[in-house]
Amino acid sequence: MGIIGSKLQPFSATSFKDGKFVDITEADALGKWAVWFFYPADFTFVCPTELEDLADSYADLQAMGVEVFAVSTDTHFSHKAWHDTSPAIGKIKYHMVGDQNHTLSLAFNNLRDGVGLADRGTFVTDPEGVLQLVEVTPEGVGRNAAELVRKIKAAKYWQEHPGQVCPAKWEEGSETLAPSIDLVGKI
Repeated sequence: MGIIGSKLQPFSATSFKDGKFVDITEADALGKWAVWFFYPADFTFVCPTELEDLADSYADLQAMGVEVFAVSTDTHFSHKAWHDTSPAIGKIKYHMVGDQNHTLSLAFNNLRDGVGLADRGTFVTDPEGVLQLVEVTPEGVGRNAAELVRKIKAAKYWQEHPGQVCPAKWEEGSETLAPSIDLVGKI
């Protein structure tokens, strides 16, 4: 996986969500847009800032029909402990998936070689489980949830409006482009 157009592979894992341990499979992501938000490890430094930022956007994502799965190679037990002890992580309402067997990290081609930790990768699948967006940053560079929301809105718009594309910095309600020979060299 990890390549635009590839399909979500079968998996089973346990997440921590809403104070409970929840068994999940690929079926939990199908039929809706899904964010797979990989991060290196619990109890670290950049990760809680990103996860809190994403938690602040979770209601907006839910309103758009998007589910969020935060994934690290920690266990679901570690996720619960972190959720219970960190004010930033305590805000999280989305799935925190334990990937200690590296099933998802390997499926998304997002496991750091020789380290056993996931890279800081964001993958978005559509309701058919097809990968539509990919972003991977180095360990010291945090992501921006507002930009992720913008990109998902653009991807959804593009899928729902064949023949139209979203230019740079496109925001919902902005003009799109209709690629044609008439536009060649005019932009």
